[in-house]
Amino acid sequence: MKLSDIAKKMILAMCVLFFILVVVGIAYYRSFSCLPFILGAFLGSALNILKIVMLDYIVDKAVNMDAILVSKYVNVQKLFRLLITGVILAVSALASFINLWGTVAGIFVWPIAVFFANYSTGGRKSADTNKNNETKN
Repeated sequence: MKLSDIAKKMILAMCVLFFILVVVGIAYYRSFSCLPFILGAFLGSALNILKIVMLDYIVDKAVNMDAILVSKYVNVQKLFRLLITGVILAVSALASFINLWGTVAGIFVWPIAVFFANYSTGGRKSADTNKNNETKN
């Protein structure tokens, strides 16, 4: 499966933000006690990368599906991604060697990566802007 350009940009942004979380964790803890935080941040970031790959696959598959089945398929996949997130959060809450706050920080990297991916592609242009540009030419 080939990833779209925006998915690749989001994964790159996730990796950069993960390394920023690692640097922040090392600076905050200043000892080897930062390892549970780093493991949690890795777990949350890996979950987000998995969700990006899944979402890219879902969109590719939904485009070619019947209009009646698309809604059901997308909703089931959304619940599946939410279930995976809940399982990862539960595992990090129950495991003593994984910092829950690191996992949450890794999961909250998602909106920041979406912003950077959208910013790097030039953002969305409204239909009105495109129409105005066409009428001027």
